[in-house]
Amino acid sequence: MSAPAPEATTAEVVDTPRRARSRIDRALVVNPLIALIGLVAVFAYAAVEGLDDVERSVINPQALWVRLSEHLVLTGLSTLVVIIIAIPAGIAISRPAAARIQRPVLAFAGFMQALPAFGVIILLAFSPLGLGLPTAVVALALAALLPVLTNTVVGLQQVDRSLIEASRGIGLSARQTLFRVELPLATPVMVAGVRVALVLNVGTAALATFIGAGGLGEPIKGMLELGRPTGTLVAATIVAALALIVDWLAGLAEYAVRRNSG
Repeated sequence: MSAPAPEATTAEVVDTPRRARSRIDRALVVNPLIALIGLVAVFAYAAVEGLDDVERSVINPQALWVRLSEHLVLTGLSTLVVIIIAIPAGIAISRPAAARIQRPVLAFAGFMQALPAFGVIILLAFSPLGLGLPTAVVALALAALLPVLTNTVVGLQQVDRSLIEASRGIGLSARQTLFRVELPLATPVMVAGVRVALVLNVGTAALATFIGAGGLGEPIKGMLELGRPTGTLVAATIVAALALIVDWLAGLAEYAVRRNSG
């Protein structure tokens, strides 16, 4: 007969969340390091290969700053639209009365994310919205609805039912229970969804250049059209580094929310 497994000591139990926090802390260091190393390596390669006058005219601090500003506006506005639409919609379909429409709504959001982002942007360009920033923002928002919508529903559904029943038992209304109990407990999961949508929008915003919305896709497109592989590599690396940095900043926010909620 085998001996019973030893019970975990208090020190081991306490140490588990500490190890988890340590892993999170290390993860928050990785992204900016990768972004920095990647940028240094690519710019060093470009310095060795040399950039011609055309490449230098496109890839220079002043021009890149303008494109970066446009890219951040695209990303910020589209993510804001996602939050405004997806979080209230997720709250609505997570209610018991909306159980029948929950699957169709999530399926529609999944379908929109599955569509090629480039195709959605081009199709919307032929809509009454036309070319430019508004069309790009709508297209990016449609492509990034799913993670925020899904995480809002999942976060609310994971709230302990006994806590909800207890809050109702002490006289809180359904609305008060939602805002005082359910949403605070679901916030970490919801923030994780916003983080995913934000990073998706950073990458997809590079396609907005094809409908005249600017962004960091402009130098990539220009270098490709002119057959400049080194310039294309530099421009693409800047977009990748921006995505890593944005993910890192969003990760810091998610980490802070999880610590406060824990």
